[in-house]
Amino acid sequence: MPATAVFRLLQRRFRRARMDAFLREFSIGAQTRILDVGGTAETWSAGAKAKITLLNMPRASSEALAPGFTMVYADGCRLPFRDRSFDIVFSNSVIEHVGAGELQAQFAAEVARVGKAFWVQTPNRYFPVETHLLTPLVHLLPRNLRAWIVLRFTIWALIRRPAPDEKRWYLDHFLNDIRLCSCGDLRRMFPGASIRRERFFLLTKSLIAVRK
Repeated sequence: MPATAVFRLLQRRFRRARMDAFLREFSIGAQTRILDVGGTAETWSAGAKAKITLLNMPRASSEALAPGFTMVYADGCRLPFRDRSFDIVFSNSVIEHVGAGELQAQFAAEVARVGKAFWVQTPNRYFPVETHLLTPLVHLLPRNLRAWIVLRFTIWALIRRPAPDEKRWYLDHFLNDIRLCSCGDLRRMFPGASIRRERFFLLTKSLIAVRK
């Protein structure tokens, strides 16, 4: 099986298992109001039947939405909703993309403000494989060395074979914007939340902040 197909299969399995865990965690019905910060309708294709608002940046591509979905274009660090507007705020692999620590703290505060409950997942900083570039340990290196390596080789580029402009944009985003979180980071940003661990071969691959 080609490496691309293996990667996509594993990705789908992780997302499916994560959605199953989310649905076990919360009691969700047709009238449950869910805000998915940074998500797409595909995330919910085999999941909850609820009133789902998808929030993304204006640059995100539009997609045809099935009944029950609403799309809002806005910044996850400045949610355009009143306090406790949603029963649950859901976010999957987004908080690590918003920028430096103060922006992540702002994102977390907005999630906690808008949602009566929340589920915020992010890759674990100390998992040995960097989950965006799929390259072992590169995210733990000093910035200059990290930049030198990723501009020359990543497993992500080897598998995806991106066009030059896509590769340039994504590597720039990785080097300048992505900040992976540790368990301690999530505890500080989401005080009082439970921190769940998603494991892969006994190692913590992802962390999930949960408030019910």
